[in-house]
Amino acid sequence: MNDAPDSNVPEDDEIDLRALSNEELVEQMHDDLYDGLREEIVEGTHILLERDWAPDKVLNDALVEGMRIVGIDFRDGILFVPEVLMSANAMKGGMEVLRPLLAETGAVAIGKMVAGTVKGDIHDIGKNLVCMMMEGAGFEVINIGINNSVEEYLAALEEHQPDILGMSALLTTTMTYMKVVIDTLIEKGLRNDYIVMVGGAPLNEEFGEAIGADAYCRDAAVAVETAKRLIAERRGTPLPA
Repeated sequence: MNDAPDSNVPEDDEIDLRALSNEELVEQMHDDLYDGLREEIVEGTHILLERDWAPDKVLNDALVEGMRIVGIDFRDGILFVPEVLMSANAMKGGMEVLRPLLAETGAVAIGKMVAGTVKGDIHDIGKNLVCMMMEGAGFEVINIGINNSVEEYLAALEEHQPDILGMSALLTTTMTYMKVVIDTLIEKGLRNDYIVMVGGAPLNEEFGEAIGADAYCRDAAVAVETAKRLIAERRGTPLPA
Protein backbone atom coordinates (compact mmCIF):
# COMPACT_ATOMS: atom_id res chain seq x y z
CA MET A 1 0.00 0.00 0.00
CA ASN A 2 1.42 3.35 -1.03
CA ASP A 3 0.68 6.16 1.46
CA ALA A 4 2.80 8.75 -0.34
CA PRO A 5 0.89 11.93 -1.22
CA ASP A 6 -0.22 12.39 -4.81
CA SER A 7 2.31 14.74 -6.37
CA ASN A 8 -0.43 16.21 -8.56
CA VAL A 9 -2.42 17.41 -5.56
CA PRO A 10 -1.22 20.65 -3.90
CA GLU A 11 -0.34 20.14 -0.26
CA ASP A 12 -1.93 23.39 0.83
CA ASP A 13 -4.79 24.71 -1.28
CA GLU A 14 -4.88 28.48 -1.03
CA ILE A 15 -8.26 29.86 -0.09
CA ASP A 16 -9.60 32.62 -2.32
CA LEU A 17 -10.81 35.05 0.32
CA ARG A 18 -12.73 37.11 -2.22
CA ALA A 19 -14.81 34.07 -3.17
CA LEU A 20 -16.13 33.74 0.39
CA SER A 21 -19.38 35.21 1.66
CA ASN A 22 -19.09 37.79 4.43
CA GLU A 23 -19.91 35.21 7.09
CA GLU A 24 -17.44 32.71 5.66
CA LEU A 25 -14.75 35.39 5.37
CA VAL A 26 -15.15 36.43 9.01
CA GLU A 27 -14.88 32.79 10.13
CA GLN A 28 -11.80 32.35 7.94
CA MET A 29 -10.24 35.47 9.48
CA HIS A 30 -10.79 34.01 12.92
CA ASP A 31 -8.88 30.92 11.76
CA ASP A 32 -6.16 33.03 10.17
CA LEU A 33 -5.74 35.08 13.35
CA TYR A 34 -5.46 31.86 15.31
CA ASP A 35 -2.73 30.70 12.91
CA GLY A 36 -0.94 34.06 12.93
CA LEU A 37 -1.36 34.74 9.20
CA ARG A 38 -0.77 38.48 8.94
CA GLU A 39 -1.02 38.85 5.15
CA GLU A 40 -4.36 37.03 5.08
CA ILE A 41 -5.72 39.23 7.87
CA VAL A 42 -4.69 42.39 6.04
CA GLU A 43 -6.30 41.11 2.84
CA GLY A 44 -9.49 40.09 4.63
CA THR A 45 -9.71 43.47 6.31
CA HIS A 46 -9.46 45.25 2.96
CA ILE A 47 -12.09 42.97 1.42
CA LEU A 48 -14.64 43.64 4.17
CA LEU A 49 -14.04 47.38 3.88
CA GLU A 50 -14.53 47.14 0.10
CA ARG A 51 -17.86 45.45 0.83
CA ASP A 52 -18.92 48.57 2.72
CA TRP A 53 -18.42 47.19 6.20
CA ALA A 54 -17.92 49.95 8.75
CA PRO A 55 -14.40 49.95 10.26
CA ASP A 56 -15.74 49.31 13.78
CA LYS A 57 -17.75 46.30 12.52
CA VAL A 58 -14.64 44.83 10.88
CA LEU A 59 -12.74 45.42 14.12
CA ASN A 60 -15.31 43.87 16.40
CA ASP A 61 -16.65 40.99 14.30
CA ALA A 62 -13.49 39.85 12.54
CA LEU A 63 -10.51 40.92 14.65
CA VAL A 64 -11.62 41.35 18.27
CA GLU A 65 -13.73 38.20 18.20
CA GLY A 66 -10.86 36.27 16.63
CA MET A 67 -8.45 37.45 19.33
CA ARG A 68 -11.01 36.60 22.00
CA ILE A 69 -10.79 32.98 20.85
CA VAL A 70 -6.99 33.16 20.90
CA GLY A 71 -7.12 34.61 24.42
CA ILE A 72 -9.33 31.80 25.70
CA ASP A 73 -7.01 29.11 24.37
CA PHE A 74 -3.97 30.96 25.74
CA ARG A 75 -5.62 31.16 29.15
CA ASP A 76 -6.44 27.45 29.01
CA GLY A 77 -2.92 26.40 28.02
CA ILE A 78 -3.80 25.32 24.48
CA LEU A 79 -1.79 28.13 22.89
CA PHE A 80 1.55 29.42 24.15
CA VAL A 81 3.42 32.73 24.02
CA PRO A 82 5.13 32.28 20.59
CA GLU A 83 1.83 31.37 18.96
CA VAL A 84 -0.04 34.23 20.61
CA LEU A 85 2.66 36.68 19.53
CA MET A 86 2.09 35.55 15.94
CA SER A 87 -1.67 36.03 16.35
CA ALA A 88 -1.12 39.47 17.86
CA ASN A 89 1.18 40.41 14.97
CA ALA A 90 -1.51 39.35 12.50
CA MET A 91 -4.04 41.44 14.44
CA LYS A 92 -1.64 44.36 14.28
CA GLY A 93 -1.65 44.11 10.49
CA GLY A 94 -5.41 44.49 10.40
CA MET A 95 -5.29 47.32 12.92
CA GLU A 96 -2.83 49.26 10.77
CA VAL A 97 -5.49 49.29 8.05
CA LEU A 98 -8.34 50.15 10.41
CA ARG A 99 -6.77 52.63 12.82
CA PRO A 100 -6.90 55.74 10.59
CA LEU A 101 -10.43 54.87 9.49
CA LEU A 102 -11.56 54.39 13.08
CA ALA A 103 -10.08 57.77 13.97
CA GLU A 104 -12.04 59.40 11.15
CA THR A 105 -15.31 57.91 12.37
CA GLY A 106 -14.65 58.82 15.99
CA ALA A 107 -15.04 55.22 17.14
CA VAL A 108 -14.62 54.93 20.90
CA ALA A 109 -12.29 52.31 22.38
CA ILE A 110 -13.39 50.19 25.35
CA GLY A 111 -10.83 52.07 27.41
CA LYS A 112 -7.29 53.41 27.36
CA MET A 113 -4.20 51.94 29.04
CA VAL A 114 -0.68 53.21 29.62
CA ALA A 115 1.69 50.29 30.19
CA GLY A 116 5.39 50.03 30.90
CA THR A 117 8.08 47.99 32.64
CA VAL A 118 9.35 49.53 35.88
CA LYS A 119 12.66 51.26 36.56
CA GLY A 120 15.67 48.97 36.52
CA ASP A 121 13.93 46.27 34.47
CA ILE A 122 14.48 45.83 30.73
CA HIS A 123 12.23 42.82 30.17
CA ASP A 124 9.33 43.47 27.85
CA ILE A 125 8.08 40.32 26.08
CA GLY A 126 5.26 39.72 28.55
CA LYS A 127 4.35 43.39 28.72
CA ASN A 128 4.34 43.68 24.93
CA LEU A 129 2.08 40.64 24.69
CA VAL A 130 -0.35 42.22 27.17
CA CYS A 131 -0.35 45.43 25.11
CA MET A 132 -1.06 43.58 21.88
CA MET A 133 -3.80 41.46 23.44
CA MET A 134 -5.39 44.54 25.00
CA GLU A 135 -5.36 46.35 21.68
CA GLY A 136 -6.77 43.22 20.06
CA ALA A 137 -9.64 43.36 22.55
CA GLY A 138 -10.54 46.92 21.58
CA PHE A 139 -8.49 49.01 24.02
CA GLU A 140 -6.34 51.98 23.07
CA VAL A 141 -2.87 51.18 24.38
CA ILE A 142 0.14 53.41 24.93
CA ASN A 143 3.23 51.25 25.45
CA ILE A 144 5.92 53.37 27.12
CA GLY A 145 8.56 50.64 27.03
CA ILE A 146 11.07 49.57 29.66
CA ASN A 147 12.95 51.03 32.64
CA ASN A 148 10.32 53.61 33.55
CA SER A 149 10.80 55.91 36.52
CA VAL A 150 7.98 57.42 38.57
CA GLU A 151 8.44 60.65 36.64
CA GLU A 152 8.03 58.86 33.31
CA TYR A 153 4.86 57.11 34.47
CA LEU A 154 3.43 60.40 35.74
CA ALA A 155 4.27 62.18 32.49
CA ALA A 156 2.56 59.46 30.45
CA LEU A 157 -0.51 59.55 32.67
CA GLU A 158 -0.78 63.31 32.37
CA GLU A 159 -0.30 63.25 28.60
CA HIS A 160 -2.63 60.38 27.73
CA GLN A 161 -5.22 60.44 30.57
CA PRO A 162 -5.80 56.67 30.51
CA ASP A 163 -8.29 54.60 32.44
CA ILE A 164 -5.64 52.01 33.33
CA LEU A 165 -2.01 52.08 34.39
CA GLY A 166 -0.26 48.78 33.75
CA MET A 167 3.12 48.00 35.33
CA SER A 168 5.32 45.00 34.64
CA ALA A 169 8.44 43.54 36.28
CA LEU A 170 10.33 40.31 35.81
CA LEU A 171 12.88 40.70 38.60
CA THR A 172 12.34 40.42 42.35
CA THR A 173 14.73 43.35 42.70
CA THR A 174 12.54 45.65 40.56
CA MET A 175 9.02 44.55 41.41
CA THR A 176 9.03 46.61 44.62
CA TYR A 177 9.31 49.78 42.49
CA MET A 178 5.64 49.32 41.66
CA LYS A 179 4.83 50.36 45.22
CA VAL A 180 6.95 53.49 44.76
CA VAL A 181 4.79 54.46 41.79
CA ILE A 182 1.51 53.72 43.59
CA ASP A 183 2.62 55.57 46.74
CA THR A 184 3.54 58.58 44.61
CA LEU A 185 0.09 58.54 43.00
CA ILE A 186 -1.42 58.51 46.50
CA GLU A 187 0.79 61.40 47.64
CA LYS A 188 -0.27 63.49 44.65
CA GLY A 189 -3.96 62.67 45.11
CA LEU A 190 -4.08 60.83 41.78
CA ARG A 191 -4.48 57.23 42.88
CA ASN A 192 -8.25 57.07 42.42
CA ASP A 193 -8.00 58.48 38.90
CA TYR A 194 -6.60 55.24 37.53
CA ILE A 195 -7.11 51.49 37.64
CA VAL A 196 -3.69 50.03 38.45
CA MET A 197 -2.93 46.56 37.11
CA VAL A 198 0.38 44.77 37.72
CA GLY A 199 1.97 41.63 36.38
CA GLY A 200 5.20 39.71 35.87
CA ALA A 201 6.73 36.35 36.70
CA PRO A 202 7.76 37.01 40.34
CA LEU A 203 4.46 38.64 41.31
CA ASN A 204 1.36 37.06 42.82
CA GLU A 205 -2.05 38.18 44.00
CA GLU A 206 -0.86 38.77 47.55
CA PHE A 207 1.88 41.11 46.34
CA GLY A 208 -0.60 43.03 44.23
CA GLU A 209 -2.85 43.54 47.23
CA ALA A 210 0.07 44.48 49.49
CA ILE A 211 1.25 47.31 47.24
CA GLY A 212 -2.27 48.66 46.68
CA ALA A 213 -2.84 47.64 43.07
CA ASP A 214 -6.38 47.07 41.83
CA ALA A 215 -5.45 43.75 40.22
CA TYR A 216 -2.64 41.29 39.65
CA CYS A 217 -2.83 39.54 36.27
CA ARG A 218 -0.90 36.33 35.76
CA ASP A 219 -0.94 36.52 31.95
CA ALA A 220 -2.16 38.55 28.98
CA ALA A 221 -5.50 36.77 28.66
CA VAL A 222 -6.32 37.40 32.31
CA ALA A 223 -5.23 41.03 31.89
CA VAL A 224 -7.80 41.53 29.12
CA GLU A 225 -10.61 39.91 31.11
CA THR A 226 -9.68 41.88 34.23
CA ALA A 227 -9.43 45.19 32.39
CA LYS A 228 -12.88 44.74 30.84
CA ARG A 229 -14.38 43.88 34.22
CA LEU A 230 -12.76 46.76 36.09
CA ILE A 231 -13.68 49.30 33.40
CA ALA A 232 -17.30 48.11 33.48
CA GLU A 233 -17.39 48.29 37.28
CA ARG A 234 -15.93 51.78 37.35
CA ARG A 235 -18.35 53.08 34.72
CA GLY A 236 -21.35 51.13 35.95
CA THR A 237 -21.87 49.70 32.47
CA PRO A 238 -22.44 46.14 31.20
CA LEU A 239 -19.32 44.01 30.82
CA PRO A 240 -17.99 44.29 27.23
CA ALA A 241 -18.17 41.10 25.17
